[in-house]
This record gives sequence, structure tokens and C-alpha cells, in this order.
Amino acid sequence: MQAACKKDMPDDPFAQDVLAGLTAKHKWISSKWLYDQAGSQLFEDITQTEDYYPTRTEAAIFRTMMGELAEITGIGGGVAEYGSGASVKTRLLLDAVKPQLYVPLDIAGEFMEEAVAELSDAYPDLAIAPVVADFTQPVTLPDAFNRLERRLGFFPGSTIGNFEAGKAGEFLTRVHTTLGDGAYFLVCADLVKDRDVLRRAYDDSDGVTAAFNLNLLTRFNRELGADFDETAFHHEAVWNEDRSRIEMHLVSDKDQTVHVAGQDIDFAEGEHIHTENSHKYTPDTMRDMAEGAGWTVEKVWTDERDWFGVFLLKA
Repeated sequence: MQAACKKDMPDDPFAQDVLAGLTAKHKWISSKWLYDQAGSQLFEDITQTEDYYPTRTEAAIFRTMMGELAEITGIGGGVAEYGSGASVKTRLLLDAVKPQLYVPLDIAGEFMEEAVAELSDAYPDLAIAPVVADFTQPVTLPDAFNRLERRLGFFPGSTIGNFEAGKAGEFLTRVHTTLGDGAYFLVCADLVKDRDVLRRAYDDSDGVTAAFNLNLLTRFNRELGADFDETAFHHEAVWNEDRSRIEMHLVSDKDQTVHVAGQDIDFAEGEHIHTENSHKYTPDTMRDMAEGAGWTVEKVWTDERDWFGVFLLKA
């Protein structure tokens, strides 16, 4: 119970965000809280499901374009990866641009430590300086990175889609400031496509995405002393045409009252907790957003079906 008591403290960001979201008129939770240790591992499991195409499509693009990327950016210098996760795709980038310093940034520190340990074994000559940080907020990179002439930011996995449209532009502006003039930023984005393909990707037939979403309730129980009945909610993924995004929700199966960090939270049957958005872009909408944040779009790579895009930006 010690962890739960700690989370009851009003200055704890997780407790504050959860209580604010669950007491709002339309209940919601920031998607960044999906990524505790268990959630991060479940997301890696999602990327291996048959229905989830983005990871395979992105990796296929990487295998064809990394040589060209290295010619544009040059080799050496530093790579800063936003939301490093398991860092599997990172190896393709490291092999291509051969940096002297790699800075992974992730909110899930324990999960990142495991990935860094594996990378250290695979790249014994590479300096690695992990930063545990919420990259949706301003972050500070190590001085050793900032002093390098060649600096490349890396944002894989179409995570840019988790931001609201305006917030995505603000994020790109912050990264521009953080990386500095002359830096490159490699950003990956999922593109608009057939709606059924999108829905299956976020509600896979193996139920892994459902487990990923429902793990949020497990985290509430563990860290906030909550008493969610995880069998009384179900996962739902819907396409919002007006906002060009997939939305993930946890839906209450009955009228119920749940206790969270000392507060009573009422749910009506069918009431939703909105847990994640995944916006889908076109090459033109990505270009407009990047240029609005002060970047120049140097190169765009897509797959043969135009399902996924990799955008190289320069500050």
C-alpha cells in the first residue's frame, strides 16, 4: 500500500492527471500513462500481431532508405530518440548513421533500462546517455549531445499521431528548439487509408490491444489504491472521420462507482474513458504542420501502398 499512499499526494502528476480526467464531463486519460512497465511490453506485443501493420511497414521503409538518409545527414554525431521503447528499430538507424552518442528518451524508465542494456551489449563502442522524461513536455538533452555538430532526432512508431493536431505542432516546435539549428529530425507518421484496416490495427483479433488498454485500470488499482473491476469494462476502437483519427476507449459495462485516490467516481452503463487518439495524416498535412513549426521537409519516404510515411525534417 505504500505506492498507493504515495500516489494520493496532490503533487503527484499521475494522481493529478487521473483525477482530473475521471472527474471531467467526458472522462479521459492522457495516453502517456498507458506506458508503465507492463503497458510498454504489451505495446511491443501489439507490434507483432498480424493486424498491426505500422511497425512492419515502417521497418520495411527503413531497410530501403537508411543508406540515402546517411548520405543526407552524414555519419557520426548524436542521435536523440523520442519515446525509445524497446529500441528495436533504432538498430537500423544506428547501423546507418553510426553516431558516437545515442540519447534515448522515454517515460518508462525501467523498460528503457532493459533496452539500453541490450543496446550496450550490441554496440560496445557507442556512448549511451538515457534520459527518463515525458517528451510531451520540454526536455533537456545532455550537454555532450548539444555540443555535437551533427544532431539527429528520431521519432518512430507514428507516435506523432497521439497528439492533438495543435499539440503535435507545438511538439515539433519544441523539438526544433531542443535540437537546434542545423539539426535533422526523422519523424514517422501513419497515413490515411481504408477504415477497416485502421480499426483492425487498433482492435486486433488476438485481443492484445484490448489487454494494453485495460492494463490502465490495473495500474490505477496498483498505484492509486483504486478498486476498478477490470471485467466490468471493455476496449473499443472507433474511427472519427471528422478528426481523421482512431480513438481508443474503455467502456463501462454497467452502472458502477469506483474509488480512486480517495475519491468516488461514478460510471453509467456505456460511459467511456477516452484513453488514446491516433491521428492519421497525408503527406501534405504533415508537410504543412512541420513547416508551420519552423522545419524544412528535406525528404519523404513511403511504402508502395502509401500506408506509412517517414519524413526527414531539417531545422
